[in-house]
Amino acid sequence: MDVIQTILDFIFHIDDHLVRIVSDYKTWTYLILFLIIFAETGFVITPFLPGDSLLFATGAIIANPESGLDIMVMCILLIIAAILGDLVNYHIGKYIGPKAFSGKYRLLKKEYLVRTQQFFNKYGGKTIIYARFIPIVRTFAPFIAGVGMMRYNKFASYNVIGGILWITSFLFLGYFFGGLPVIKDNFTYVILGIIVLSVLPPIIELIREKMKKSKP
Repeated sequence: MDVIQTILDFIFHIDDHLVRIVSDYKTWTYLILFLIIFAETGFVITPFLPGDSLLFATGAIIANPESGLDIMVMCILLIIAAILGDLVNYHIGKYIGPKAFSGKYRLLKKEYLVRTQQFFNKYGGKTIIYARFIPIVRTFAPFIAGVGMMRYNKFASYNVIGGILWITSFLFLGYFFGGLPVIKDNFTYVILGIIVLSVLPPIIELIREKMKKSKP
């Protein structure tokens, strides 16, 4: 319970925590945020790490000249972290997937692998790009792409596009608008709003699917 409270406190008061990190670690902040973004996208066991809110808050803090951080350096580093994270997650899925679906190590039905492969063959590009903007989903999408044997070249191109769009959009939104008084004075609510808007699309899609199934 304490761990959950700590994570929630970090997410909803991420601006205060980032200010402390920048103050205590200076240029090491680049590495710290690089590792957070890499882990959040690279390992299926860390989907709880902040993503959208972290990027927005980072941009807002860098906008203050006293931070001593450069927005372009941060942007390039975090784009690399996001791309590498998905790349690692893809290969983990590719390595674990076949073993989980075959032989004496069979953990899941083979039909699941076939369905996943068909899904990514049809929607792969949009899935990898859109997933960047949906918490938790962005952590599992590259893993499932690897399990489903999505072609590497196809995955890599969408991975790069998605990583660039995700990092630049939230980072620069924070950089240009995070310093506005109305946002600074209500930063916790802004972060909550970002989280709600991020998880809204899959919830709406889930409701639509249930409504379709319930129709006679």
